[in-house]
Amino acid sequence: MRTATYFFIFLNLSLAMFEEPAVYPLPFLVTSVLEVLCLLVFLGRLAHFATVTQHSVFWKDTKNICIMVAILLSLTDLAIYGVLRVYGVRSIRWSRIVRPIFLINFAESRQIRRAFRSIRNTLPEITYVFLLFMFSLLMFSLMALKLFGERNLQTAEGLPYFRNYLEIVFDLYVLVTTANSPDVMMPAFDFSSWYALFFIAFVIVNTYIFMSLFLAVVYNNYKKHLKVMLGGAMA
Repeated sequence: MRTATYFFIFLNLSLAMFEEPAVYPLPFLVTSVLEVLCLLVFLGRLAHFATVTQHSVFWKDTKNICIMVAILLSLTDLAIYGVLRVYGVRSIRWSRIVRPIFLINFAESRQIRRAFRSIRNTLPEITYVFLLFMFSLLMFSLMALKLFGERNLQTAEGLPYFRNYLEIVFDLYVLVTTANSPDVMMPAFDFSSWYALFFIAFVIVNTYIFMSLFLAVVYNNYKKHLKVMLGGAMA
């Protein structure tokens, strides 16, 4: 039963690769039949839990409630999407975001729930580091607006360069990952090579310092909470 449950959970999560918009598109009828099959298996597994568990215990378990709500939402969304598709109306399968609930809330996924709780307990403790990073990003974006906004610079595509504050925040946020480096600084560098110092300082502060600090805080707090949970489980 555990292997079958894992298989259908994996199949349900994998449907996103074949549903529109898809990596490997399959007909809607095929994906909908597979999804209904998965939901029926989950419903059967839930009914099995109900038969071997006291009713008072079963209905007080939030995991069972979450699974039932996820099944109901998935079936409702599938029905609405199918009807709209018949009438040629494009819509979005919003119920896809509830599919991980099946992975977390079944009894077989105890270790996954344990890791999920550790992540959840870690989030409040990394909030301060994240806020400090966002403050640094917003301040660098403001400096970039003042430095380049009045220079009438343009990108290689002929678009205004660093004149909109929100676009600057997004471009510098991407630069933290170095995904748009050095393209993002080339218009300013072409205007004056000294402007490269701004981007070098930004990368040093936010990519090398803040990201390392962020990773260290996340790792240490996650390890601490996981050790506490494992100690409690063994006790």
